[in-house]
Amino acid sequence: MDGKIDLPLDQPGVQLLRPQRLAADLCQRAVLNLVTAGSYGDNFYVASGQAMGGDKPVAGFFGLRHRQGRAAGAKAKRGVWICCRHVRLVLLGNVVQGKCGMEIVLGIESSCDETAAALVTGDRKIVAQRIASQDEAHRPYGGVVPEIAARAHAERLTPLIEATLADAGMTLGDVDAIAATAGPGLIGGVMVGLVTGKALAMAADRPLIAVNHLEGHALSPRLADESLAFPYLLLLVSGGHCQLLLVGAAGRYTRLATTIDDALGEAFDKTAKLLGLGYPGGPAVERLAREGDAAAVPLPRPLLGKPEPHFSFAGLKSAVMRAKQSGANKDADIAASFQQAAIDCLLDRTHRALAKAGPINAL
Repeated sequence: MDGKIDLPLDQPGVQLLRPQRLAADLCQRAVLNLVTAGSYGDNFYVASGQAMGGDKPVAGFFGLRHRQGRAAGAKAKRGVWICCRHVRLVLLGNVVQGKCGMEIVLGIESSCDETAAALVTGDRKIVAQRIASQDEAHRPYGGVVPEIAARAHAERLTPLIEATLADAGMTLGDVDAIAATAGPGLIGGVMVGLVTGKALAMAADRPLIAVNHLEGHALSPRLADESLAFPYLLLLVSGGHCQLLLVGAAGRYTRLATTIDDALGEAFDKTAKLLGLGYPGGPAVERLAREGDAAAVPLPRPLLGKPEPHFSFAGLKSAVMRAKQSGANKDADIAASFQQAAIDCLLDRTHRALAKAGPINAL
């Protein structure tokens, strides 16, 4: 059934210096509202309200559909509603303070080419985790093939979840909530994980938490370091994303910079392809760079010294292509020079962001 929907408070959880998208590509889902001007147009709000559903199963919660808000419920407790155009979820506890009444959450990740499951406690301790890589499946194609990735997720996710629960000595009944990546990412893989999460939530009569991939990155340092306190500056360099975020609290982010063309991961992959290093490109470039001279090939540092801390790597990638085509440089020297140029850009841009961020506890 659908519970009564409380009117959301018009209090966006994201601050921006200017209207810019948080995701690397147009039309990818944003972390929170006002972040992307793409066609999805997500609108997120935070509102306190009474969780609906009592002790009865809430079928409407498990029927969440794309672009359709539905009421999501759990046992009647005071909670915080997270509202958007795509889904309507309930998180028990206080999101603003980063606290949660859930003791154990099963997390599912399937947004790209790795399948992962983990059990995490309410005080940010990882009880058990499993990861399955797909590198060998994609290696012959020189990059991630979405269809292959989705099929691999479908084959591996259920056994991976079973193994994770077994590692922790738990069953699905011991889990208080299910969390699954809901985007951005490769849509086939995202749907495998999200549908699996919905099915498990329905079977166990537990809440489902749709997690934004980028928000997961933004908060993951607090899993690795339990003493890390808000606010902190985050350099997010993952695949097709390259951003600098001021993380003020769970659900509160200020995006200080993003890439204006290619992300750093894309530049590494394309450099690896130009040098014939195969897939995955990043580790291959790093290995070859150890054999080269980082000062041998003059390469540009795009936007170096500019006041705004944004990134740009398209010009660097093109310079690598010209250096290779000239035939005058060793591949190891090109790799080392490219890697040093990329690091110089990251350091300069991060220093610029630090100057803008104000007082923070960590980088």
